[in-house]
Order: sequence, then structure tokens, then C-alpha cells
Amino acid sequence: MSWVLLVVAGLFEVVWAYTMKLSQGFSRPGATVVTLIAMIASFGLLSVAMRTLPLGTAYTVWTGIGAVGAFLVGVAALGESASPTRLLAAALILAGIVLMKASSPN
Repeated sequence: MSWVLLVVAGLFEVVWAYTMKLSQGFSRPGATVVTLIAMIASFGLLSVAMRTLPLGTAYTVWTGIGAVGAFLVGVAALGESASPTRLLAAALILAGIVLMKASSPN
């Protein structure tokens, strides 16, 4: 169950990163509220997952999901570059997430 919570926490991290961008420096109330709610949900679920998962594993997977997810949202929704170098970087982060999961005793 901790892994499911951790993945959902990572997805909420993607949501808050995206809506933070949409908030334009917290000047748009709707996006700002969604950002804050998603942040609370993300940190809350991460803290619950960390009850049973090792710190290094949980934090690395959480930030990795957020980083790759934000990159994909940036490309798909905001028209950001999907250059070969950026795609390789995202693939390496994803490989790190997989290796952290594979090496975790939980």
C-alpha cells in the first residue's frame, strides 16, 4: 500500500508543479488554490508512505515521478521542447526510479 500512496503523492506533485506554473506567481486564485491543495495532498501521502519505506527510496521515487511527470506535462500541455537530450534525461530519471524500487526491501 505504501508504494501506491507514494505514486499518488508523486502524481499530486506533478499537479502542483503544473498549477503553480498556471498560477503565474500565485496571482491567479483558482490555480493557486489547486496548487496548495495538491501540495498538501502530495506531502501528506509522502509522509504516510515514509512510515514503511526507506527515506532515500521514498524521496527519490517521489521527486523522480514529479520531475518526469512535470517534464511530460510541460511538453504535452505547454509546448516545451522534447529534444533528444531532454528525453534521454527523463529516461535516465525513470531508470533511477525503477532501480530504487527494485532495490527496496519493501
